[in-house]
Amino acid sequence: MHTMKKLAAAAAVSFALGAHAAPADAPPTTGTLVVVPAYGEVKHVNDQAIVVLAIEEQDKDKAAAASRVNQKMKQGLESVKKEDPNASLKTQGYYTYPVYPEERLLPNGQPVKQRTPTAWRVGQYLQVTTTSLDKLPKTVAAAQKILTLNSINFGLTPETTRQLDDQRIAATYKNLNERIGSIANAMGRKVSDAVIDTIDFEGSGNYAQREQVSMAAPMMMRAKAADMVEVAEPSFEPGETTLQMQVVGKVRFK
Repeated sequence: MHTMKKLAAAAAVSFALGAHAAPADAPPTTGTLVVVPAYGEVKHVNDQAIVVLAIEEQDKDKAAAASRVNQKMKQGLESVKKEDPNASLKTQGYYTYPVYPEERLLPNGQPVKQRTPTAWRVGQYLQVTTTSLDKLPKTVAAAQKILTLNSINFGLTPETTRQLDDQRIAATYKNLNERIGSIANAMGRKVSDAVIDTIDFEGSGNYAQREQVSMAAPMMMRAKAADMVEVAEPSFEPGETTLQMQVVGKVRFK
């Protein structure tokens, strides 16, 4: 009798486990359309740098300030070209701003409506795009004798990005297939029962990451003659970039 009870208990447990794995009241999945998001990414060491250099001068004479900026930018261009002949150079963001004295208040407490500039701030930016990362510290140090370093960003060249597209697409599609297999298993279906209806590789355009190089605000400083001294080479670590992709697949079960 005791043995019979043990067998009955074991049978009950086995039945319960079987019912949990494949519920008898599970809805049918024939014709079901499943939307499956998937992701993929590849990593690559950065092989390009975008450096923004700048020059700013301040003077009571607007023409004098502009003349010094023009002269020093020319010297900076020549310095960068000498150190890195293959770099792509682009001057941009030329600006001229008046410098006003501190605001005075009239006896009645109202500010002076018309103020006369006491000086002028003139400046310009130089964008340097290079793949010669081994020369970059020396190039920047040479430029810093004349110009100031405003920003530096590392990334991938367009050529490298295009080469990585095949790997990124393959990784994303692999993840899609893995997810379809997991979903089919959870539904108690075979992967062979699933038919891919639609695949959207970033079709909406919401997933693309666009890198933008923005101009920084004008500097609140000016280059001086004393700045024309030897500058120690800065240290840079290019790092790596991760390229991601998202795909959305619509899968219908037979």
